[in-house]
Amino acid sequence: MSASAPVALITGANKGIGLALVAHLADAGWTVYLGSRDPARGEAARSKLHNPDNVHVVPLDITDTHSIAAAVAQLQTTGTALDVLVNNAAVIVDDGTPVTATLDNLRATYEVNLFGQVAVTQALLPALRAGTLKRIVNVSSDLGSLSLQGDPGYRYHAVNVLGYCSSKTALNAFTVLLAKELRSEGFAVNAVNPGYTATDLNGHTGPGSVEQAAATVAHVAMSELGTGGYYTEGGRLAW
Repeated sequence: MSASAPVALITGANKGIGLALVAHLADAGWTVYLGSRDPARGEAARSKLHNPDNVHVVPLDITDTHSIAAAVAQLQTTGTALDVLVNNAAVIVDDGTPVTATLDNLRATYEVNLFGQVAVTQALLPALRAGTLKRIVNVSSDLGSLSLQGDPGYRYHAVNVLGYCSSKTALNAFTVLLAKELRSEGFAVNAVNPGYTATDLNGHTGPGSVEQAAATVAHVAMSELGTGGYYTEGGRLAW
């Protein structure tokens, strides 16, 4: 690993889009911290990569403040400055609609899809401030776009899952507000829609591959795009 290589940390990265993104960045010569709730699964995933020497496993449960603090301490111990944080971890707890969703399931969804993202970002800001690129990438979804959800012609208009959709809308709001707050420090804070991808999250029903999705996320992570944007493959989305 080059001492001058960009450094990224990716949450929820032991499988799916997260792992494909780890591979993409590691193959490009980046130093990557693979965040995984289960370190054994993280190490197993790392061992299968083409460039495992570029990857370090970080035990990280974004819903656990002690786990987040331990991850920060691990970076501090090695004197690591972060260039890019990719908030990738996410859950779909149920398919409850605005009429049927339970508060318990909504809370469980938001714990990961919003609160965990906020907690990790806040905890890692010192490491990001010490980095060169200063990029934060929030992996969202077009299902979080209010502009699209309000359009009867939207291809996924029938998807009316309150927890997941609204949590991604909330993540988009966090993106916009954080981008405003950190603009003067030179940060680039953006959201990205990886597309409907075949992952455990949806029972592998999505038509897109994790490699395609990772390439879309990697473009935002690796490019100078300014701040406060909502990106998708081939362009931008309306909030």
